[in-house]
Amino acid sequence: MPGGRLTQPERQQIALGLADGLAYAEIARRLDRPTSTVTREVMRNGGPTAYRADLAHRATERRAHRRRQAAPSEAPPQADGRDTEAVREYEEVFTTVMMQSGMPKMMSRVMACLCLADTGSLTASELAGRLQVSPASVSKAITFLESQGMVRRERDERRRERYVVDDDVWYQSMMASARATAHISGIARQGVAVHGTGTPVGTRLENIARFLDFVSESTARAAEQARAILHTSPGTAPDSTT
Repeated sequence: MPGGRLTQPERQQIALGLADGLAYAEIARRLDRPTSTVTREVMRNGGPTAYRADLAHRATERRAHRRRQAAPSEAPPQADGRDTEAVREYEEVFTTVMMQSGMPKMMSRVMACLCLADTGSLTASELAGRLQVSPASVSKAITFLESQGMVRRERDERRRERYVVDDDVWYQSMMASARATAHISGIARQGVAVHGTGTPVGTRLENIARFLDFVSESTARAAEQARAILHTSPGTAPDSTT
């Protein structure tokens, strides 16, 4: 299996595969590359509907150039033994997965950056510096992530606003999702009252409301149970006997 960066002909093959409606796994098989390589390449360069081979190739060259320029000032590998390049690569993978889940690109980058910071929190200027984006872009991303229950704000000892990802971030996000689903259910039931229980629309809305009620309640219950059973603190191994 070949390694190294994708070549321009390979990117052209990816673009052709996407145009033909091929799955990432099939494109990767034809290129003899890992599926994750193709997935990451597409998602970081516009997604399946906007991917362009020439633009992706130039963007990759620009990123490589910036890394070469930054290399002399980069910090050496951390004392805990983490490989700087492997950490950077993993952050790209994490971001790609967030994007595949439906999260917009900038929000995914900010979320990945916060999750992978040891402190679990960064200031706006720290995020902007790490991601090489404007403070306005960071602010917009944080507003979105707050609305999803994934980050919160706090003030540090220097009165700077910090954006925090708590250890139970997925619990908070799932609970926010459950509340949003319950809200939609309530709106559907309002529609039943408007259209009448005996009408096709009323019946359809009632079925929607019942389904969403079940999903919302199940999601909240599962999140509560998972947090109680599975949550671990840093440096603590999960209890495999639970």
